[in-house]
Amino acid sequence: MPSFSGDVKNELARLPLQRDCCERAELAGLLRMGASLTLGAGRALGITFVTEHAAVARRVLVLLKQAGAVRTEIMVRRSRRLGKTNTYAVRVMPGEAVGVLLAELGLSPAEFAAGGQKSLLRRKCCRASYLRGAFLAGGSVSRPEASCHLEYVTTNVRFAELLQTLLRRFGFPAGMTGRKEDYVVYLKEGDAILDFLAMAGAEEAATAFEAARNVKEVRNQVNRLVNCETANLSKTAEAAARQVEAIRELVSSGGLSALSPGLKATAEARLAHPEASLTELGAVLGVGRSGVNHRLRRLMELASGNEAKRASG
Repeated sequence: MPSFSGDVKNELARLPLQRDCCERAELAGLLRMGASLTLGAGRALGITFVTEHAAVARRVLVLLKQAGAVRTEIMVRRSRRLGKTNTYAVRVMPGEAVGVLLAELGLSPAEFAAGGQKSLLRRKCCRASYLRGAFLAGGSVSRPEASCHLEYVTTNVRFAELLQTLLRRFGFPAGMTGRKEDYVVYLKEGDAILDFLAMAGAEEAATAFEAARNVKEVRNQVNRLVNCETANLSKTAEAAARQVEAIRELVSSGGLSALSPGLKATAEARLAHPEASLTELGAVLGVGRSGVNHRLRRLMELASGNEAKRASG
């Protein structure tokens, strides 16, 4: 069964290409999150980007070709284990053009380690593209039927801080935490995740997320009402059982005949209808709910008084 994260990434990876500045920002986010630098002959730099999503691998290839004259190849490592996904490695062969490209993307070796890319992120559209690229390479989002959770995972604390800062500049309540050797930047509010999907360009996923969240909320509301009704029925049954026991105590002690007509009629009605609610008993007696409640409390007090007399005698 495809994951919701996979559906989101497939949609994002198929978005039309945008302005040159946004393409560079998205590529920078993709590479910073999912790529590593390699060294070739003469210490020339190369790039290797690894992903489990074919659509993301194609996106990287397209953006690399748009960005510069670099030589690329793609390798597919097919899983031999049932249920395991393939792995796609996009390789940029070492060469002088790679160094030029990395400099344009703010991904020189020093900047790559530190987070970099600040020069690419002046415009709001580029910041959104950068966050989209980073999500494509190392983000995930839970199914809307489950608990709301979207996250980026990275091993670089400065890069994690950059992602958190960018998210907060869009008004998202992004948190950050550690997980073993990784740093996790996350969103946990449903509205924030919905807005993030829309901002990133995953309109279909955003619509599906909102619809599923509405269904979940309705289901939760129904469950709350059912639980509340069940609790009320349980309380009513327990109270009725105590009332029947008290009235039977009055009957066994001969105290029923000494009751006023109203109390006697109420006692007989409760014995005849042990599972009825106060409203239903009131309909039988022609008395309001509060009146029935008052009479039943009085009957229980009389029964309790009989027990007290018996104990003292």
